[in-house]
Amino acid sequence: MTRENTEFAVTGINHLALVCSDMERTVDFYTNVLGFPLIKTLDLPMNMGQHFFFDIGNGDSLAFFWFPNSPDAVAGVSSPGAMPMQGDIVTAVGSMNHVAFNVPADKMEEYRDRLHAKGVKTTAILNHDNSPLQVSKEMHPGVFVRSLYFQDPDGILLEFAAWTKVFSEADVTHKPATAADREGYASRAKAPDAVAATSTG
Repeated sequence: MTRENTEFAVTGINHLALVCSDMERTVDFYTNVLGFPLIKTLDLPMNMGQHFFFDIGNGDSLAFFWFPNSPDAVAGVSSPGAMPMQGDIVTAVGSMNHVAFNVPADKMEEYRDRLHAKGVKTTAILNHDNSPLQVSKEMHPGVFVRSLYFQDPDGILLEFAAWTKVFSEADVTHKPATAADREGYASRAKAPDAVAATSTG
């Protein structure tokens, strides 16, 4: 299914900008652990801080601000308090919950092992499908994306993701929720502990 933007000639993400507490540590993680080249560095005017850019492939970039006066991160507000299938992943309205990097589907196990060898903790590889818990232990035709989650030194949730299905009109079937739907929704939702108990490992 091909859907084109009829309003603007947007071709993808130019960059995403996040905030770190320690730019030196961030550069070390994203260049030496994940292998993203550092392509641009800026000291912001009027001693506001720094702004660095990493090349994440395909012409896209991931950027970080370092502000000397930025508030500390708050789990469950600025970033999830846990990784998927290991606890509550809710974050505040206006936050960026996680960043997913596109990787080849056949490299997922290799990349998991490579992260472990570098001392990075990850989730199990999750096969997302349309089952009640939306995850399967095994690959099957209904799996639409495979995911591996991990965190950077500031607790920012990252994902290696690989699409495994071409979407069609049948994949767009849900009515969008509204702000009014938030009232009472949490009490009807499954408790995070119950979800975590279904972890695939």
